[in-house]
Amino acid sequence: MAIVETPYLQLARDILEKGHPKNDRTGTGTRSLFGYQMRFDLSKGFPLLTTKKVAFGLVKSELLWFLRGDTNIRYLLQHNNHIWDEWAFKRWVESKDYSGPDMQDFGHRALLDSAFAAEYQKQKNFFCEQVLNNDDFASKYGELGDVYGAQWRHWKTRDGKTIDQIQNVITNIQEKPDSRRLIVTAWNPEDVPASALPPCHTIFQFYVANGKLSCQLYQRSADVFLGVPFNIASYALLTHLIARQTGLEVGEFVHTLGDAHIYNNHFEQIKKQLARDAKDAPKLWLNPSKKNIFDFEMEDIKVLGYEPHPGIKAPVAV
Repeated sequence: MAIVETPYLQLARDILEKGHPKNDRTGTGTRSLFGYQMRFDLSKGFPLLTTKKVAFGLVKSELLWFLRGDTNIRYLLQHNNHIWDEWAFKRWVESKDYSGPDMQDFGHRALLDSAFAAEYQKQKNFFCEQVLNNDDFASKYGELGDVYGAQWRHWKTRDGKTIDQIQNVITNIQEKPDSRRLIVTAWNPEDVPASALPPCHTIFQFYVANGKLSCQLYQRSADVFLGVPFNIASYALLTHLIARQTGLEVGEFVHTLGDAHIYNNHFEQIKKQLARDAKDAPKLWLNPSKKNIFDFEMEDIKVLGYEPHPGIKAPVAV
């Protein structure tokens, strides 16, 4: 295999060396670059970072959640995936039904106050238990609105119908592989105000050449330390899955970033990561008996030969 994460490591170096100081909606502050592009040759290995451990189980469960058309975090919690918790939790603690301790600005306060951090964790654990075990609570507060699952599988039309963009793009890859309209979009201006987090992955496009399927993602906002490693692996996996269903080999994953940023409280973590030597990329294994993208379960997807450096923790900006 080969080292395939080099473009990501170069992105991080470029932001640290050339990035612009920026304010952001979370109040954390970032250093960022605009209009950056990375290319990953998927035939040379699966682009799961080795300079820090990336929890591939979380990548799998999130992507399968999207492909189910699901927008409720219950499925994620059932697979021990907590990467969307904070946005749902925020809706609950800001609602009239919440009667616990003040949780305003919980993301920052938990970093500065250990007593508050313990109370925050207690409230979030309660919240997750309720989503898992209480149907009414899950329906009301586990729901994130029209995030990716809805946009990909149930795009709402003016006449009240829905469009399954994923199925449509698969059909078009099979029937019209040279089309320049092999596109899935998640950005709908009408839905943005009601979304827990407006789509960062606004649009992606597929391209077929020489029997290979490539994918390009345009990501408007990119958290380079925490989010982008997951995003790379997720869209690489999606490309593999759609290639499997359409009978193609994999080509490139092209990742185009709008605002590519490192949060000010992630600088030490990214420097620690950059000081490590990258290793050979792992290999992706897909259950050979599965072909339809919607039939895959967690156990049907694995990475082989993944021996990364230890993970590096960092706070999530909400």
